[in-house]
Amino acid sequence: MRLRLSIVLFFSVLFCSLAVAQVPESAEATQKEYDKRIKKEILNDVYIPKDLTDAFKELKRLTDKEAIAKFQNAPEDLVVKKLFFSLGRWISHNWGFYAGSRLSHFMKTKLGVSHPEDQAVFIMRTFHRSLNKKELKVKELVEELQAHRQKERVKNKTVIETKKRKKEQ
Repeated sequence: MRLRLSIVLFFSVLFCSLAVAQVPESAEATQKEYDKRIKKEILNDVYIPKDLTDAFKELKRLTDKEAIAKFQNAPEDLVVKKLFFSLGRWISHNWGFYAGSRLSHFMKTKLGVSHPEDQAVFIMRTFHRSLNKKELKVKELVEELQAHRQKERVKNKTVIETKKRKKEQ
């Protein structure tokens, strides 16, 4: 048990130190890196789909038929909720949603979905609909995700301090 904990701790520290080492130093450097990443077909040895149709093809290629059938036959809301921290995280991490990729850029500019978590949810929902030969309802889904993100922004705002002023006479 102790050995396993030590190994996990070691790799956690290693991963964090690698992540910190790759942080650009300025806004200009960040933009420059983003501009490079959104043009690449492959990032960290992973193929990055160019659009939604390409993402569906890639998910089908990477997933065995039995898993696809389970995904397809489960209710959409349940699938997204249960797989958000596995498939959703895989999608956002491997397809470069946080640092930028050609797929995340497509989703931002062409669809209006800018938050990485929303992008992963969007792909899972539309992939499920596609497998079930349902209308994707892209516009409605984008509006739903944007409304949810706005609610989260408002909910997470905190008041630091409130003061009452006396009225000047």
